[in-house]
Amino acid sequence: MWQSLFDELKDHGFIVLAVALDRPEAARPWIEAAKATYPCLIDRDHHLADLYNLVNVPQALWLDEAGRIVRPPETAGATDGFRAMDRKTFTMPEGALAERTRVRALYFDALRDWARRGPASAHALDAGRAAAKLRLPQDAVAEAHARFRLGQQLLRSGQAGDAEEAREWMAEATRRHPDSWAMWRQAAAKDARGLASGPEFWARVDALGSRPYYAPAEISEAPRPPAS
Repeated sequence: MWQSLFDELKDHGFIVLAVALDRPEAARPWIEAAKATYPCLIDRDHHLADLYNLVNVPQALWLDEAGRIVRPPETAGATDGFRAMDRKTFTMPEGALAERTRVRALYFDALRDWARRGPASAHALDAGRAAAKLRLPQDAVAEAHARFRLGQQLLRSGQAGDAEEAREWMAEATRRHPDSWAMWRQAAAKDARGLASGPEFWARVDALGSRPYYAPAEISEAPRPPAS
């Protein structure tokens, strides 16, 4: 999806910058398989998440040519429909699939509108509205990121006993910042594909109750932009 969007909008000055919050050895095969023609980076220490208070994927923020935040970090076209999935057959209700399609189209149409119209787009927030929507991290979150980076450094050291200590630091980071799924995934058990999608993941999702896994982006309905 992001590649086709980039191809469609690059002549309008639009660029995608994809950042994987993961270890290089885990993220690189996915990046190479995608063969994207836009920049793809790996942020193993989650510096970007620390700077912009990112907690999950896919999240995106919109920056204009001057580097100003046009839309703060928000869910990029995903929904919680997967929570209605049958966990034995991996099928989803038609209603959940339809809602996922609707939300994805709404988000990407808004992005197209901004790429074409710039600040005239109804989806581009002025500085005041963008600042009002920013979620600033609390002290516990800042400390969580520091503990997480220490854990990552210990994992890379290769010293005897450091791996276990690293897991302890990263577990404490998650305890202090439970909203960060990106941070939690780094120490979670992985399946054969390298994804943290096993029983531990589903137990954590179920524990959310009525709280969202993907907080809905506040994107208003608008007419589809004309082709250009």
